[in-house]
Amino acid sequence: MRRRPPARRPSRRRPLALRALLVLLAVLVALVVVSVGGGGSSAVATDCSIAGSDLRVSAEVAANAATIAAVARSRGLPVRATVIALATAQQESRIRNLDFGDRDSLGLFQQRPSQGWGSEAQVQDPVYATGKFLDGLVEVRGWETGRLTEVAQAVQRSGFPEAYQQWEPMATALAGALLSDQPGQFTCTYRPDDVAGSIDPRTAAVAEALRREAGPAEPHLGGSITVPGEGWPAASWAVAHAARLQLASIRYAGWEWTAETGWAEGAGDPGVLTVQLPL
Repeated sequence: MRRRPPARRPSRRRPLALRALLVLLAVLVALVVVSVGGGGSSAVATDCSIAGSDLRVSAEVAANAATIAAVARSRGLPVRATVIALATAQQESRIRNLDFGDRDSLGLFQQRPSQGWGSEAQVQDPVYATGKFLDGLVEVRGWETGRLTEVAQAVQRSGFPEAYQQWEPMATALAGALLSDQPGQFTCTYRPDDVAGSIDPRTAAVAEALRREAGPAEPHLGGSITVPGEGWPAASWAVAHAARLQLASIRYAGWEWTAETGWAEGAGDPGVLTVQLPL
């Protein structure tokens, strides 16, 4: 007579494995939350800040956000356009100029060359990509007053149409600082050694970057560049791009910014923004 095999005891390995999996998932979720940031949280990275706000963004995000604000301002669009564009870019790329994405999506707004947004090179050019987004935005009926996520979705046609709304507070704070006419609303600090060699330091190259996004820059001997008549939004643009362009100081309207200390009351012609490269 064949004996029945002894009954197996319930294994404890599965609950242990399940607990380990849950711990791992919790860690991954925490990492995702830290990497996302936004919404007025200080979880976003470290280098740039807004006066009176806990919001912090990295130099990379600051530069891209300043470009978005500059393009919208150059078109004479209200602050609301910059807010919508920043919230959209935050959801799509965390305001980073990505060289990858879902299918062929690329750039700040994850625009797809195959869907007519432009070439791969174009949609990875922040000025072009912002312009294309704004082209679509102004065609949306009622975009100035409509609910942000619905307006953004009308342009982007995302698979997650409600996702844009969560970033409105962050985008509002960032746009308000970058486009403010008040002194020192947006500031960054960095260590020049951290970015040494990352760009061509020639005055002409930096002047061209300023011309393209901030205003009619005029290069001078000694590494200084002046941008007459453009105001605090142009000064905030320069601060946001300071690490990328490796700027030593920025002076405007009786205020001076340096890479080590940020903004402080100092020297500066009230009608001319002056940018100084390291000597």
